[in-house]
Amino acid sequence: MTALNRLAEPELPFYKSQGNEINLFKFAYQHQLPLLIKGPTGCGKTRFIQHMAAMLNRSLHTVACHDDLTASDLVGRYLIGDTGTYWTDGPLTRAVREGAICYLDEVVEARKDTTVVLHPLTDDRRILPIERTGEQLQAPKEFMLVVSYNPGYQNVLKGMKPSTRQRFVAQRFDFPQPQLEIQVLQGETGIDNGMAKRLVTLATALRSLKDHDLEEAASTRLLVYAATLIKGGYEPLEACRAALVEPLTDDDETTQGLMEVVNATFGR
Repeated sequence: MTALNRLAEPELPFYKSQGNEINLFKFAYQHQLPLLIKGPTGCGKTRFIQHMAAMLNRSLHTVACHDDLTASDLVGRYLIGDTGTYWTDGPLTRAVREGAICYLDEVVEARKDTTVVLHPLTDDRRILPIERTGEQLQAPKEFMLVVSYNPGYQNVLKGMKPSTRQRFVAQRFDFPQPQLEIQVLQGETGIDNGMAKRLVTLATALRSLKDHDLEEAASTRLLVYAATLIKGGYEPLEACRAALVEPLTDDDETTQGLMEVVNATFGR
């Protein structure tokens, strides 16, 4: 390969593998299997999907799921224009037509009657019926459906239906091991190794408090934010307050307790 060809190759979004997730994704893609990724907020699920889409040279259509998401938001709808009504595809339909990857982030936030539209795409039929237009799209072999959610949020009202969950192969994510998380911080922000180690040590201490005082654990995403501030010249203690403490709690007493952990980690 010439130097010119190497320069022409697109750069993959930064990602550090935690285990066999890249291999599983490739096998699922090659065999036209839908993939479910589950893990805590900010552990790298979305970055992983971006990385894999770029690695496979496929377009990526991402949908942030929410309570008001309807089937029409995914499939498409008729709109009124200057010359009358016209049909516009939703992100799911566009992904099927293009042979792209469609990623539904936090799929359990969508209503159950909305996610039913995914069922024909997640079995051996691999079809998307569009009732409004009378079309029945056959997904090309390049199309892939990926969904994710945070199991920590699951309850009776916000769980994924077993009949839907069992249509996917699944991969569990967690926060990276300390040495890998240090590499992530350095790769994302260019921060020095010593400060990266301190931040990961702090995150480990804060995560041990999750089941006691916090609804959410300190995520790798928040660590990257803190490292970005520090690398840019922001005072480390204030960077940790802004990026790691304040986003985790609104309670004054809990905030003070978390800042004590920060001070202890940074030797003050």
